Amino acid sequence: MPYLAQDFDRDAAHGQLLSVYPAMAQYTGIRDTSGKGLYHPDEVVSVHDSVLDLHLRSEGGQPLVATVLPAGYRSYTHQRVSIRYRADDVPGYKFVMLLWPLSGNWDEGEIDWPEGDLGGDVRPVSAVPGSLDHSTGKMTFLPEDAPTIPGGQEDWHVATMEWTAEAVRFWWDGELVASTTGAVPSTPMRVTLQAETTVDDRRVPTDSAGHVLVDWVVAYRQAN
Repeated sequence: MPYLAQDFDRDAAHGQLLSVYPAMAQYTGIRDTSGKGLYHPDEVVSVHDSVLDLHLRSEGGQPLVATVLPAGYRSYTHQRVSIRYRADDVPGYKFVMLLWPLSGNWDEGEIDWPEGDLGGDVRPVSAVPGSLDHSTGKMTFLPEDAPTIPGGQEDWHVATMEWTAEAVRFWWDGELVASTTGAVPSTPMRVTLQAETTVDDRRVPTDSAGHVLVDWVVAYRQAN
């Protein structure tokens, strides 16, 4: 049954997202995954022309990034989530829609789709629950031979992830591109839209700037 159908039909200027869309949530004032970016939604996130606009750039040498939770912290076990989006070529930045554990415990798993550096292609993966290696800080992701979907992200695309008790499946513009039965989470997760700096050691160019635009997000949960 559907629990989220967001097409961003009300404008929200920078700093106004949660007053216009109070059911949403966002990260603020903390570092992103790589540590290079700072979550600063009041300077990055807006809604206009029926799109969510994540304007990535640096201010005073500091890369500014954003994470938006379109359904807030509502979390469910087993979901089907779709997004229609496009992204500029923005060196040093990436975008991912992910399902993240309500508990915040990464070892419970993580489903990433679509995910890719801005200006690059996308690749679907799901983390194997219980595979966190504390010595390396890494998880095992499947499928091991996950395809890289060519064509980039500058055109509009629809990405869908389906998570059942048996498998995780990934679609790109209506075509099934990958699936796994070996990396299937079993605990509640929330939909997360994450635009941040790339997870490598390269410096983010201070003149790198651009937008991730989200047209809509739809999510279904398993009926009780």
